[in-house]
Formats: sequence, structure tokens, C-alpha cells
Amino acid sequence: MASPLILVTNDDGIRSAGLRAAVEALAPLGELLVVAPNRQWSGAGRSMPITVTHESAAVEYTLKDGRSVAAYEVDATPAHCVIHAMLHFAERRPALVVSGINFGENVSTEVTISGTIGAALEAATFHVPALAVSVEMAVENHLSGDDDEDYGAAGAFTRRFARRLLEDPLPFDADLLSINLPRTATSDTPWHLTRLSRHRYFIPVPADRDNGGTRPGYRVMDGPENAEPGSDIWCIHHLHHVSVTPISLDLTSRADFGALEEQLHAA
Repeated sequence: MASPLILVTNDDGIRSAGLRAAVEALAPLGELLVVAPNRQWSGAGRSMPITVTHESAAVEYTLKDGRSVAAYEVDATPAHCVIHAMLHFAERRPALVVSGINFGENVSTEVTISGTIGAALEAATFHVPALAVSVEMAVENHLSGDDDEDYGAAGAFTRRFARRLLEDPLPFDADLLSINLPRTATSDTPWHLTRLSRHRYFIPVPADRDNGGTRPGYRVMDGPENAEPGSDIWCIHHLHHVSVTPISLDLTSRADFGALEEQLHAA
């Protein structure tokens, strides 16, 4: 029986240390195919520009044990990399798509901004189980990573949940899992199922024009440890545990349709 095919991608670029850590962690589970952007695409969400010609190139991806992995860098967003993989590079249907390991956490209302989550959402539209893995980092490291970061814990959780998804399908309406590790996590840190917080986690700040800045930046919210109990933010900042959030492609509101319809029909 053939090994399961696992597609690995990210939004930090194919040379990301986090992506390499994911590949190393997943290597024992099946045949790997890496298709990732040729540059940094954080904040791309599920963006798929349709007016751009996307170039691709094979790259050498060698594991620590000397084995090679098929890898391609594409001039495309993370979500579009998934489409390229499905249509052009995968010789058979992937059993799993893993997006990450991301430089920085992807939680709360910001998940629709995340290119890491966007790639996993795109995989889910192909009805392929998907996993997005992110590690808490200081904001200043979100685009370049942290040279001192140890991805051991993130790799262990990537492998643990990838194995589970390969063995058992997610239930209906859980289209992907978003895993967020606090910076203090180890491979033994407890994990919890969580929901997305309704608080804005990354707060926009004005451009620092005194130092030549032209684009607004962002900072982490005040008091994240006080977010709603049971939420992803609360889990990583109050408990300092790993947050595992099931995400659905269905963005329909959970409001009472009867009450809402009555309200909308009211004169």
C-alpha cells in the first residue's frame, strides 16, 4: 500500500525554518510534496490574484537523514500554491495538507487575514483534511522569523495532529484545525480545543512617519490573558497551553434565523 501523500506549504516562503521543521516532523508519516511561495506572503489570507503569471521552479529540499523531498517554489500566494500543487505537481490526491509552521500566532478575528490559514482553507475546498500550525513570536519577527526559535515543540505537535488526521477524518463542519503554540510550549505542553476569540488580537497602529514609515503596523492587544475563557487567545496567554481550533468553511452567522428574519421584515 502506498504511503499517504502529504502536501506542505506556508506563507513565510519556501526557505523558512518553520517550513523545514514541518517537513522534518512529517517525514516519518508518508511521502511529502512541498509547494510554497518563493517569498514572504504573510497577510495574504486566501488571496488568489488571477491576472498574474505564476512561475515555478524545483528546489532541492534535503532532510537531516539525507533523503530528498520533492519541492517547488512558486511565485504565488499560499492559497494559490495549494491550487498549483493540486493541479500541476501532485501525481495523486494528497491525504493531508499542512500549512506552516508559521512565524507568529494566528488567532481570533485575524484568521481570515492569515496566509497560513488561507492555504489550509483552500485545501479544505478540495475536501482534503488540513492542518495549520503557528508559533507565538514577537511582532518584529513575524516576517523574518527568530534565529533563536526552537521548532521542536511545534514539530512534535505537527506530527501528532497530522497522524491523527491521517488515521481519522474530521467530523462534518470541522474543515481544518488551527494549532497555535505559546512561545513557552514544549512537546509535553497540554492542549485544548478552543474557539476563535471575538477580540481583535493584533491592534493596528499608525505608520511611524518620524522614522520614515509609510504603512500602518500592529501590536498585540492589551491583556490577552483576560480574553474569553475557552478562546484561543485565553488558552495561549492565560493557560500557556496549546490551542487547537476547529475551523469551518461555512461563515454563515449562527444568529436565530427566525428572529433575524422578523427583524429584517419589520417596517
